[in-house]
Amino acid sequence: MENSISRRSVIRKLAGTGAVIGTMTTNEFGESRAASVEKQLKGRINHSVCKWCYGGVDLEDLCREGRKMGLRSVELLETDSFPVLKRHDLVCAMVSGVPGGITKGLNRRENHASIREFFERTIPVVAEWGYPNIICFSGNRDGMSEEEGLEICAEGLRSVVGVAEKHKVTICMELLNSKVDHKDYMCDHTAWGAELARRVGSERFKLLYDIYHMQIMEGDVIRTIRENHRFIGHYHTGGVPGRHEIDEAQELYYPAIMRAIVETGFKGFVAQEFIPARKDVLESLRQGVSICDV
Repeated sequence: MENSISRRSVIRKLAGTGAVIGTMTTNEFGESRAASVEKQLKGRINHSVCKWCYGGVDLEDLCREGRKMGLRSVELLETDSFPVLKRHDLVCAMVSGVPGGITKGLNRRENHASIREFFERTIPVVAEWGYPNIICFSGNRDGMSEEEGLEICAEGLRSVVGVAEKHKVTICMELLNSKVDHKDYMCDHTAWGAELARRVGSERFKLLYDIYHMQIMEGDVIRTIRENHRFIGHYHTGGVPGRHEIDEAQELYYPAIMRAIVETGFKGFVAQEFIPARKDVLESLRQGVSICDV
């Protein structure tokens, strides 16, 4: 029909709104910022970005430019970066640094002591700064059954979740794909992660639902979010395939996904975690924020 609006034109329209610059003001740090860009944001999504995707951008610069876009967080940083965030009135919505990383996680009892020590030492610091979440990983299967992995992960988490409850910090296990990026990773389906959350039985343990990873593993993103939102504490974005910009060049329609997230009553953070393919990486980030601001 003549007056119909295509999926691509909607994304182009949304993406374009982030590029409008109005009256420049000065914040409390003496930095110039585009006030009209921030005012355009609807306030229903708390926007964040993962620093590792912008390795060529200094953290100070990412914070300064991120503030102009309306970001409230720069994440997957360790505690030594917290003073930089404070200078820019930003938070770290997902703190990193857990021993063993992605491959050597909570599904092995021999890893529990070092992970527990890290959480006991780091969670109070995260709480002192007022940040909400800290990341963890299941680890790789290495031949382990799903059931055994569930039980051992739950055992390890139950040993530390009391610290998280005391300090009001949420431990989040990330859902990752084992098909393309993280071969053999155990927590690679939402149903497995949701069952783990049931076994841990604490509001201070939730899932980090990575939309890119779960589109690869299982698809059906919106229905999965609606059915499992009570177990989800944080979201990451990324274009499929390739993990690049979340615009019309990829297969997911992020405005609809973001609306579904908002409709669940979610009050946490959504972080851009795509690897920019364009030369102007900050413009790609600005576009991503605009697309997700529903």
